[in-house]
Amino acid sequence: MTSPVASTRQQSPGVWADLVGQTRVVDQLRGAAAAAREVVDGRGPGTGMTHAWVFTGPPGSGRSTAALAFAAALQCTTPGVEPGCGHCHACRTVLDGTHPDVEVVRPPGLHHLTDDIRHLVRGAVLSPVSGRWQVVIVEDADRLEGPDLAWRPANALLKAIEEPALRTVWILCAPSLEDVLPTIRSRCRPVGLVTPPAEAVAEVLVRRDGVDPATAAFAARAAQSHVGRARRLALDEASRLRRAEVLRIPASLVDVGACLVAAANLVEAADEEAQAATVDRDAAETDALAMALGQGSSRGLDAQGRAQLKDLEKQHKRRATRTQRDILDLALLDLVGFYRDVLVTQLGAQVEPANVDVARDIATVARASTPERTLQRVDASNVAPLLAVEALTLALR
Repeated sequence: MTSPVASTRQQSPGVWADLVGQTRVVDQLRGAAAAAREVVDGRGPGTGMTHAWVFTGPPGSGRSTAALAFAAALQCTTPGVEPGCGHCHACRTVLDGTHPDVEVVRPPGLHHLTDDIRHLVRGAVLSPVSGRWQVVIVEDADRLEGPDLAWRPANALLKAIEEPALRTVWILCAPSLEDVLPTIRSRCRPVGLVTPPAEAVAEVLVRRDGVDPATAAFAARAAQSHVGRARRLALDEASRLRRAEVLRIPASLVDVGACLVAAANLVEAADEEAQAATVDRDAAETDALAMALGQGSSRGLDAQGRAQLKDLEKQHKRRATRTQRDILDLALLDLVGFYRDVLVTQLGAQVEPANVDVARDIATVARASTPERTLQRVDASNVAPLLAVEALTLALR
């Protein structure tokens, strides 16, 4: 007979608590984790579990959260309850990013590097330290393919998925199945996440982050249910100020000069924010490497040491470029949200606007344009850095 404590824990959301509005996905992954435990315990073949997965969904749907929760459920050691209790040492270390058998890889710049993926593949053939599963999570799997066909980190990954190690699980995360190379996605089991309702996102901000309900509701709506962006808007004043600056752009585009100034300001702000986000971390990593090479600083290093520092500097540049692009992406998403509200107003649709705090500007732009022109403006937002942003602001005018 199950004890009251075990029963209570079994019914708790456990590692799935922060996976917002994804009931169907949680049910699927819970079933797979239960099947995986059968394999570990030697009680069955583990029907319902497989070695390769691809998690897809729109930005903010929780792909990475789902992948980490699934990894925790696979490593969960609490007996007698559903895998993924959220309380045991294995669950906690996975969620904290310190479990020895769970590795998460993110592209250091705009794309994954071939050497990084090959390193993952070599490590994935090893037996798990815990005796359960070796789990590798590849975020932004849509960035596996580089700018030319001769540089394909995906090729290094394909063989590992085709001929998997006995206890290795690959989890790829991407916006859609079409963003993953056909040769890889055909060998993975798909898990599709959806955009959660704003109410569910707000509830998580209140429960998990202690945000007051009004601010949580505003952030969830303004972020259009993107969980990560909603959290930043709720907790970070700089993010709120940046959003306010971006939403002032449509009303400022009165002539060509204003368009170019707006574009330059947008890119300059992204550069400054990217530098602020990376400069301290870059300096700490450089100092740590210099110390590891036996020097208090980079001065006096031999040729090999200088080469390693040079490689680290290249990594920092790639990371800064990606950070800047990500910041610009957020700005463009805010602009798309603005014009989505303009279109809703023009069509008289019974849909709650995302940006109620700038309702007056939205109404002004809606009156001065047509739905067709608004759709063109949304299309113009699918661009990036300076020349593209200049073209964007000109198109928005």
